Amino acid sequence: MSMVTSASRRKFLLSALVGLPALGIAVHTLSAPEAAEMAAPDLARYTPEFFSANEWSFILAACDRLIPADGRGPGALETNVPVFLDQQLRGELGHDVYLQGPFDVHAPATLGYQLPYTPQQIFQRGIKATDAWCMRQHGKRFSDLDTAGKDAALGSLQSNEVNFANLGEDALKASQFFAELLSDTKNGYLSDPIYGGNKGMKAWIAIGFPGARASYLEWVTQHNVKYPLGPVSLTGMRA
Repeated sequence: MSMVTSASRRKFLLSALVGLPALGIAVHTLSAPEAAEMAAPDLARYTPEFFSANEWSFILAACDRLIPADGRGPGALETNVPVFLDQQLRGELGHDVYLQGPFDVHAPATLGYQLPYTPQQIFQRGIKATDAWCMRQHGKRFSDLDTAGKDAALGSLQSNEVNFANLGEDALKASQFFAELLSDTKNGYLSDPIYGGNKGMKAWIAIGFPGARASYLEWVTQHNVKYPLGPVSLTGMRA
């Protein structure tokens, strides 16, 4: 998925930083990671700009199972991955995809992208079809299933056991929706915080990724030596 424009992404993160003094918070007394953590939106209070209420419930539930908090690192909800998805899809690049046919949805993968849908439509149609399938199978939307039910439903999407065509969706396959959802969830988890996800650079800290440092030449030949410096974001924030 493409990133939003540099102007809008900077406005999204930096406007929150500018607003901290108005709340009586002395920014100069905070470390950069502390300021970034406070500036990042609270997921529980975040109001999505692209997703509807039902779609947002799905995204929260799906992200939580794709990268759960009980893993080796922070979870998708802890790192604001749903915010990343919403910010990407609400921007102009959420629908800025080459969509001039003809399309052949049955063409081999070697012929490239063949869906007549934008990223926005993939999410909207995929969520709608998945919830419809869950209602048929369990009498509940995806977000209302228990943990085991959610995991099973995601596995059924991945393996194409969910037949979207039987649910009125003829072009998009379940596995294609799952692949888009998983890929963009990973992107949000590992992206620079300026895009809305990876809150506090927690994912980078967990995997030891140094971020946007300008040079690593002094470390190239130091094999089996742990890199001692924390990550740096595109805006210069350090963790």
